[in-house]
Amino acid sequence: MAKNNENDSANQPNQQNKKSEQLDQYRKDHKNAKLTTNQGMKVSDTADSLKAGERGPTLMEDFHFREKVMHFDHERIPERVVHARGFGVHGEFQVYQPMTELTSAKFLQDPSVKTPVFVRFSTVVGQRGSADTVRDVRGFATKFYTEDGNYDLVANNIPIFFIQDAIKFPDLVHAIKPEPHNEIPQATAAHDTFWDFVVSNPENAHMVMWLMSDRAIPRSFRMMEGFGVNTFRFVNAEGKGRFVKFHWKPLLGTHSLVWDEAQKLNGADPDFHRRDLWDAINQGDYPEFELGVQILEEEDEFAFDFDILDPTKFWPEEQVPVQIIGKMTLNKNQDNFFAETEQVAFHPGHLVPGIDFSNDPLLQGRLFSYLDTQLLRLGGPNFHEIPINRSVAPVKNNQREGFHRMAIDKGAVAYSANSLRANSPEPDLEQGFKHHAEKVEGRKTRKRSESFEDHYRQATLFWNSMSLPEKSHIIKAFHFEVGKVKDKTIRQRVVEMFNNVDGQLASQIATGIGVNPPENPGGSGETASSPAVSQENTVKVAVTRKAGILIENGFDMNDVVQMTTKLDSAGLKYDIISKNQGMITASDGKQIEATKSYAITSSVMYDALYIPGGKQSTNQLLTHKEAKMFVNDAFVHAKTIGAANSGVDLLMTSDIKQITFADTNVPNTVVTDLGVISIRESNDLSAFSQEFIDNVAQHRHWARENQDGKMSG
Repeated sequence: MAKNNENDSANQPNQQNKKSEQLDQYRKDHKNAKLTTNQGMKVSDTADSLKAGERGPTLMEDFHFREKVMHFDHERIPERVVHARGFGVHGEFQVYQPMTELTSAKFLQDPSVKTPVFVRFSTVVGQRGSADTVRDVRGFATKFYTEDGNYDLVANNIPIFFIQDAIKFPDLVHAIKPEPHNEIPQATAAHDTFWDFVVSNPENAHMVMWLMSDRAIPRSFRMMEGFGVNTFRFVNAEGKGRFVKFHWKPLLGTHSLVWDEAQKLNGADPDFHRRDLWDAINQGDYPEFELGVQILEEEDEFAFDFDILDPTKFWPEEQVPVQIIGKMTLNKNQDNFFAETEQVAFHPGHLVPGIDFSNDPLLQGRLFSYLDTQLLRLGGPNFHEIPINRSVAPVKNNQREGFHRMAIDKGAVAYSANSLRANSPEPDLEQGFKHHAEKVEGRKTRKRSESFEDHYRQATLFWNSMSLPEKSHIIKAFHFEVGKVKDKTIRQRVVEMFNNVDGQLASQIATGIGVNPPENPGGSGETASSPAVSQENTVKVAVTRKAGILIENGFDMNDVVQMTTKLDSAGLKYDIISKNQGMITASDGKQIEATKSYAITSSVMYDALYIPGGKQSTNQLLTHKEAKMFVNDAFVHAKTIGAANSGVDLLMTSDIKQITFADTNVPNTVVTDLGVISIRESNDLSAFSQEFIDNVAQHRHWARENQDGKMSG
């Protein structure tokens, strides 16, 4: 074995030299190569689409944009190129009060009307078989089945995007997807091509900060914000337009996993997020999200130190408050995954009267790309007839035939204008969709507005807004993601790039990835912060959280009943966990069923852990390494841990350090230290149980990260 290892070590330099020679040859073969279209025509610019003026709309005559994005849209069949792994659910939406002043959209007028919706949550990068809890952006797409037709609000859980112009979308996705020569790695940004793209395209600095934050590893789809990303318009009945950004605010608050926990969940339960959503709805814990809007008057378009049409920028809520206008309740699981989740087709161009576009260059490109992709993925132009995509409003037009046509149209007339059918169907001049009357002028140009050139100030604003634990997690995320980059030059360029965000951040990144800190610590000069983007300031409730309860034969039934009764009344869930599934006998001879065993569950699947008393049960748990692993993981992941009576002994023999526990000499006293709650010599657990629930509501106890060097962000 030793000899084989020596041979392997000796071969490593040869393998590295071979790869270096191959790279040198590739560079020689492509030296001075010029970019062309598929027809061989040389291209002068592939970073900006053709627009009418620097801030104007994208022009359909941009054949290079159409060829590049069309080819990209058709690269995968049958799964989606991005957002391939998703999970759908039905629900309903109600507006709180008429929005007549802002928009003529009918579904935003009558608070008594429940508009049906279908929502698809998704990851972006991974394939259908990837795991739920990878570090990634999450999709949050909602289809409203309104009386005026279907309206699609295509959102993400991060309010900005990587690029400013949609023509670069193929480049972004090609860079972040598995590398084409070996199809490695899956569902992660931790590789050379992505970070090469990052340092070569500084416009994505802000988005990368969000991607490295806890936002990219959400605790649940139910605890995740949604953002429309792009700038749209509301238009009222008088034709007055206003700029609008859309927000989904979860009533459970916005919460995340920690990185070590997310990685373990990838193996323990790769379906963690979809299972969480499925179970919550089956149990009647319907997820609720409030719809909020940020509104800007058209005359205020240039009132900020950033361009409101730049998709790499968000509108700070402290400057442009979010108005809450309605609520969505998700209350029915899909009946068939393929028929609904896989076949649903979202498109930002599916509008209703009262909602319109802006000249956001990313949005302009999406209007082409989504539809083009669906023509391939769903087999042709009639995907709107698939039940999940079908409008509840009558569909009447002269479109006929095509792949997978389901409607049977009668009569000989399929054109307008006509006299044979009295020109039916005819345009609705009163209620039909009318584009907002915006004056557009400018020279045709492949150029970006100078107002899009500031790539770092909002990235610094985001960094300034983070709590200390969130900053620690961002730094550790950089260490993991960039640390896996093989090219040391790229790693060094990451440090130099993010030195433009914050000098201390760049230096701490450098420390963990084996490159030099910046010679001159820098920053963008931004000193403001936006408390709204920190998850430290989110809603914190215990309802629907889940606790694991560890027991063995001889447990104290009173300790279990008191806690479970309290959990039930507070809306928390729990599992009884033992070495083996089945009936477990208490010290008083009564029995309870352990529905989970160590073999099929783990600490990472719970928000909290509870160990009841019972000397015989505790003595058995002390011999189970799995029980101690439950405790240790829960502690390292900053979760609430509770133990009553002899159950405290299990905590004291675990790896928990520097924590004060209840003392047998001080009976009936609840002791809480950094989210670890204990009590000794007590038959009344009412105060203890309430303290446990209050701590669960806090989500995590981040101060523990300074108590235990093994904590992983």
